[in-house]
Amino acid sequence: MTNAIIRTRKCVMIVAGEASGDHHGARLVQAMQDLDPDLCFCGIGGDGLRNAGVRIVVDAHALSVVGITEVFTKLPALFRGMGRAKNLLRSLRPDLLILIDFPDFNLHLAATAKRLGVPVLYYVSPQIWAWRASRVKKIGRRIDHMAVILPFEEKFYRKRGIPVTFVGHPLLDVSGLPAVRHDADVRSRPTIGLLPGSRDNEVSRHLPLMLAAAERIRSHRPDADFFVSLAPSVTAAYVKAVMASHRGLSPRLIPGGAGEAFKQCDMVIAASGTVTLEAALHGIPMVILYRVSPLSYWLGRSMIRVKHISLVNLISGRTVVPELIQRQATEQKIADATLELIDNPHRFHQLKNELASIRHRIASAGGIGAARRVARIAVDML
Repeated sequence: MTNAIIRTRKCVMIVAGEASGDHHGARLVQAMQDLDPDLCFCGIGGDGLRNAGVRIVVDAHALSVVGITEVFTKLPALFRGMGRAKNLLRSLRPDLLILIDFPDFNLHLAATAKRLGVPVLYYVSPQIWAWRASRVKKIGRRIDHMAVILPFEEKFYRKRGIPVTFVGHPLLDVSGLPAVRHDADVRSRPTIGLLPGSRDNEVSRHLPLMLAAAERIRSHRPDADFFVSLAPSVTAAYVKAVMASHRGLSPRLIPGGAGEAFKQCDMVIAASGTVTLEAALHGIPMVILYRVSPLSYWLGRSMIRVKHISLVNLISGRTVVPELIQRQATEQKIADATLELIDNPHRFHQLKNELASIRHRIASAGGIGAARRVARIAVDML
């Protein structure tokens, strides 16, 4: 980026370290360009931000990781990424820094921005209401404005004196989100999608477990069909290598991300994350699971303040969908929870209605247009 461009155009630095943040960030950049076509963008992200016209200085794929102990395997990449991000902040002095989720990295970067006098907009709040609530003090010191996507988050921040705006959930902005069919039942030949996650380490941890569970389901329901959803942030070669290491069931691979998967399945077995809320908005019944290293789980468990970890159950305040975490996530329990749904039309139909209620609650609270609302905040901050 030349000095002439820096002097004559307002520049925004944006940081999205995960697949969902990259997707939301791309929509935000497009909305900001609609308001001010002369803006230039640079930062950290993936293909979404890159295709939206952002000059990527660090690819997010190198940084994304989940788990307390798992982070050690990516420390060199994280340090390099942080170093490049700080150098860019110091040399460019952008007119605005937009941070999307990815809290441990982004809150550290926000401290540098604050010292440099660069205003900071944070989009998609870390789940501090669920665990490590002490981070709210850092946010109060380092962030100029929070743009939150869950209705109860606005009250949480406002109570603590932090400038905040509830913008609605960005998943509602996804074009083609179908109407939930309240009367839809599982087909006589059920199709089940396996969604192991959007990171390599999630795929390697969850996919073999899902495949083993699928074999148990198939032994009870020979008519069941399975496929594996390929997240855009994971290569097909990597997923195929993990599948090849599992001798047994070898389902087909469906590219195009979760949105494509939802068009082809009756229900999903999914790793906990944003995709579970996306499934709920599509009215897709699900069984949720998640595993991290035993040490990460033990350390994290001591800091968690809520009963559930999935967004679907958190928003509902109760157990709507089965949630199998850590030692509970066994191939037998996953199979049993799945069969309970596909063998019980009444329970399947009831769950679809409950998911429709969640969608209505989220839509009525904010409606579509999250990216546009955040863009307006960002441009006003400029």
